Amino acid sequence: MKTDKNTVLQSCIANAVELGGLVEYAADSVVSKTVIDKSVGTVTLFAFDADQGLSEHQTPYDALVQIVDGSAVLIIGGKEVRASAGEIVIMPANVPHAVQAKERFKMLLIMIRA
Repeated sequence: MKTDKNTVLQSCIANAVELGGLVEYAADSVVSKTVIDKSVGTVTLFAFDADQGLSEHQTPYDALVQIVDGSAVLIIGGKEVRASAGEIVIMPANVPHAVQAKERFKMLLIMIRA
């Protein structure tokens, strides 16, 4: 049986797939689906229900966030950054950041480990 991660990856190989349809919202939750997980980086799709988020943390790598649906509030180094569907934000390495959902939203997170 395939893992969920492999199912998402397989559905995208040599196919045009609607990005937002790869992850569903869940009440009072943050749902994540790994699209690619390699030693050099990851691509992960998230769906945040309203009033959910990720607490402040930092990583040793830059991370690119693309908002797929709705809008989000990112706190990067203490600065509030609002982003909406179709926009991207880079969260720099070694800078504390957090994610807040004032409304439901989906984001693609791309992290390159090099």
